[in-house]
Amino acid sequence: MKKYIAFFRLRFSMGLQYRAAAAAGVVTQFVWGGMEIMMFRAFYNTDPDVFPMTFQATSAYIWMQQAFLALFMAWLMENEIFDSIVNGNVAYELCRPIDIYNMWFSRSLANRISKAVLRCMPILLVAGFLPAPYGMMLPESLPAFMLFLLTMLTGAGVTVAFCMLVYMISFFTISPAGIRIVAVSTVEFFSGAIIPLPFFPENIRKILELLPFASMQNVPLRIYSGDLIGAPMWKAILLQFLWLMILVLIGKLLNSLAMKRISLQGG
Repeated sequence: MKKYIAFFRLRFSMGLQYRAAAAAGVVTQFVWGGMEIMMFRAFYNTDPDVFPMTFQATSAYIWMQQAFLALFMAWLMENEIFDSIVNGNVAYELCRPIDIYNMWFSRSLANRISKAVLRCMPILLVAGFLPAPYGMMLPESLPAFMLFLLTMLTGAGVTVAFCMLVYMISFFTISPAGIRIVAVSTVEFFSGAIIPLPFFPENIRKILELLPFASMQNVPLRIYSGDLIGAPMWKAILLQFLWLMILVLIGKLLNSLAMKRISLQGG
């Protein structure tokens, strides 16, 4: 375990060095979040009573989504890993006395957390000073905030575990581009990244909430905004942990199969 913690610390420290990229990302995400809120405001002006979330809750959902974008976005995969699989440099990783799945998982998680740490505070501070209902709101209670933190970390773990499946499947393909595009598009739509899941028709929403994509950003953001409470909240948290274990188990199985069939040529 110590060596994977070391990989995590090394990747986390490396990610904190890209401050200029983080500053550019903050501006982009703040502008994008503002555009989304204005778009939703136009819909809410027609008849706010028909929407499943209050406009204030929707604004909080969007700002938290932008602040912690790096934790949940499936497109934030490491090109370095894909390149090592395609060009054979993964052989250097296999020479080490480590489990490649655990190493890539710890690296990917550290990479996401470091990016989120650099970008979240400026967005949250600015959004916190915006007038209601366009800005941030405080969580309903301290327990709700603690549950938000727990589910946010678990959701990041689910996202990384899903991305690990894409990495492992890449061992069985000529090019990872196709599976990567399909995976990213699926997560973007079904995780609530484009449209929050409560806005879907009820019959469809009930199905989507059972899928692993709903356990990524949907659960923590809705807990913070106060949209997910009571028994449905505890059911969603349980599903989060269940999907995390399932995805990690499938990923390790694919890793085992890939290590048995991988062949590298060259001198």
